[in-house]
Amino acid sequence: MNLGRASILLGAGTVVSRLTGFLRTVVLVSAIGATTEAGNAFAIANQLPNNIYAVIQAGLLTAVLVPQIVRAARHPDGGSAFVSKILTLGTLVLLGITALAVVLAPWLVTLYAPEFPPHQQALATAFAYWCMPQILFYGLYSLLGETLNARRVFGPFTWAPIINNVVSIGGFAAFIALFGLTGAVENWTPTMVALLAGTATLGIAIQAVILVFFWKKTGLSVRPDFQWRGIGLRHIGRLAGWTFLMVIAGQLAGLVQSRILSEVNREFAGVFVSQNAWLLFMLPYSIIAVSIGTPYFTQLSEHAAAGRHEALRTDIATSLRTVGLFIVAATAALAAAAVPASRIFTNSAAEADDAALVLLCYLAGLLPLSVLFIVQRTFYIYNDTRTPFFFTLVQGALVVVTALIASWTLPVEFLAAGIALGQSFAGIVQMVLAIILLRRKLGGLRVLSWLPAFGRYVVAAIPAGLAGWAVFRLLGGEEGWTVSSELFGALGAAVIGTASLMVYLGVLALLRAPELGPALSMVKRFLPGQR
Repeated sequence: MNLGRASILLGAGTVVSRLTGFLRTVVLVSAIGATTEAGNAFAIANQLPNNIYAVIQAGLLTAVLVPQIVRAARHPDGGSAFVSKILTLGTLVLLGITALAVVLAPWLVTLYAPEFPPHQQALATAFAYWCMPQILFYGLYSLLGETLNARRVFGPFTWAPIINNVVSIGGFAAFIALFGLTGAVENWTPTMVALLAGTATLGIAIQAVILVFFWKKTGLSVRPDFQWRGIGLRHIGRLAGWTFLMVIAGQLAGLVQSRILSEVNREFAGVFVSQNAWLLFMLPYSIIAVSIGTPYFTQLSEHAAAGRHEALRTDIATSLRTVGLFIVAATAALAAAAVPASRIFTNSAAEADDAALVLLCYLAGLLPLSVLFIVQRTFYIYNDTRTPFFFTLVQGALVVVTALIASWTLPVEFLAAGIALGQSFAGIVQMVLAIILLRRKLGGLRVLSWLPAFGRYVVAAIPAGLAGWAVFRLLGGEEGWTVSSELFGALGAAVIGTASLMVYLGVLALLRAPELGPALSMVKRFLPGQR
C-alpha cells in the first residue's frame, strides 16, 4: 500500500472514529453532566487506565516495536518467531500490570484527585474497579495494532475504535433510559456504576478482539512462545528503558495537573471539561498528523534500515510540509468555531464559553505537537530513545511549573485554561529542542525546505480565523443558534470551520503556495470514485 492510500485510509477511519467518539461523549455528558461531581469522578476513574496505556503505547510499543518488527521481517520466517515471543511476553506483562492496578485503584484515585470530598472519591473508586481492566485490552489492542502497522496493514488499527464507540453509545443510552441525568454523587447504586463503567470497558475489549480477525493479512504465523532468550530483550529493554522514563515524566506532569484540577469539583471547567477540550484538540491531530505520519514512520524505518539517509531526510521534509498545511488550517478553523464546538460537550452556552477558553489555550500547541510527532519518531527509527527522554523531561518540568503558577495566580474559573496554556507553551519549547537535536544528529534537516512553508500557512491562517470569527458573530455569537444545543453546536462549528477553510485556501492560492496543489490532490482522493 502506498503512502497516499495509507494516509487516506487512516484519515477516513480516524474521521469516522472521532465522529462516533464525539457522539459517545455527547451521550456520556447527557448522562452525568460536564461540570458535576459524578462527571468529574468518572473522568478521573476512566482516565487512570488511559494514563497507564499511554506508558505502554507511546513509551514501549511505538518507540520500540515497529522498528524491531520491520527489521525482523528480514528473517527467513518473515519475523513470525520474533512476533510470537513479543506477543507472549507482552500479554503476560499486561496481565500483571492490570492486576496490580486493580488492587491499587483506591490509592490511585486519591493520588490523582486528592481534593475530591470523601463521597466523590468513593464513587470514583467504584468506577475505577470497573475501568482498570481496560489496561489489558488497551495493551492488546496496541500490541496487535502496531504489528499490523509494521506489516503495512494500516486500516484495522484505526477503524477498530469505531466498534468501541458504538458499544459505549449503546450502553450510555441505556443508562439514560433507565436512570436519566445523574450528575450528583448521591443515590448511585452498584448497578448504575456497573452499567456506566462496565460499558466503557466492554467497548475497549471488543476493540482489541476485532483486530484478531485481520491478522492473516500480516502473513505471520504466531503461537505462544516462552523462549525469549536470543531475541534481543536486553537491546529492546535498553531502548524501552529511556522511553519508559520519558513517558513516566509526562505522566507525572499530568498527575500534577490532575491534582490541581481536582479543586474544581463543580460549576466551573474542571477535569471532565479539560478532557473534552483535549478531545476536540486531538481531532485534527489524529486525522492529520497521525494519519499522514504513521505510514511515513514505517517508510522512514525502512530507509534507515537500508542506510538511505538522504531519502529519509527528504521524506521528513515532505511529511512536515504536508502535515503543517492541514494542521494550521485546522487550528484556524477550530479556533474560530471554539464556542460552538465546545457546546457539543457541555450542557449550556455558559459552560461552552468556559470550555472554549480551555480549547483555545490547547490550540496554541497543535502545530508544535504535530511536528513533534514526526521528529520524535525519527529518533526512534535510529534506536535513539535517550535524546527524546531529555527534551521531554524539559517539557514535563515546564508543564509542572506552569500548572503550579496557574494554581497560585488564577481564580478557580480560569484554572483549567491556565493549565492548558502552560501545556502549549511547554510543547513549543519541546518541539524547538527536538528539531535542534535531530538536525544535529542527521547533519541537517532541510529546514529551509519546510520552514518558509510554515510561514505561508500562518499568514493564510490569520485572515481565515478572523473570517470564521466574523461568521460566528453574524450567526448571533454567544446568544445565537450555534450554542443553543449540542446538535446546533456541531452544525455551527461546521459552517464556521468551512468559511475559515475557504479563506485559508484562497489566501494560499493568492500566495501561489507550491504545497497547495499536492495537498488538494490528496484531499480529492477522499471523494467518491477517486483513487
